[in-house]
Amino acid sequence: MFVLDASVAIAWVFEDEKTPQTDALFRDTWVTSAIVPEIWPLEVTNVLLTAERRKRLSAEKREEYARVFASLPVGIVETPAEEVFDNILPLAHQERLTTYDATYLHLAMRLKTSLATLDEALRNAAQRNGVEVLPN
Repeated sequence: MFVLDASVAIAWVFEDEKTPQTDALFRDTWVTSAIVPEIWPLEVTNVLLTAERRKRLSAEKREEYARVFASLPVGIVETPAEEVFDNILPLAHQERLTTYDATYLHLAMRLKTSLATLDEALRNAAQRNGVEVLPN
């Protein structure tokens, strides 16, 4: 099991962002349990929509990738408001992250699992907090 950040999922969409490591995480997502916070579908679909608006992606490709993301066997974990205010906000402040990124880190910390992310600030914060970061 691992927490899947939107940055990794989006790398699957764009050829210039794909790597052998992100491709391996895509395959792993189908085999291993990937977990995402409830903001994940909103983040990935927002990137798809923005990419289409900027002519980086066709409407057909946006729809195709949206279907792929919707079919991924990921477990979506809800975040109660009290957890946001009591844990995620202080973590975001401490690590100088957005609350969105801190949500992924907090989930990995809470579940004692690894975090798959390409975001450098999030990777560094995860390592400082003893969370294994993927890709290695």
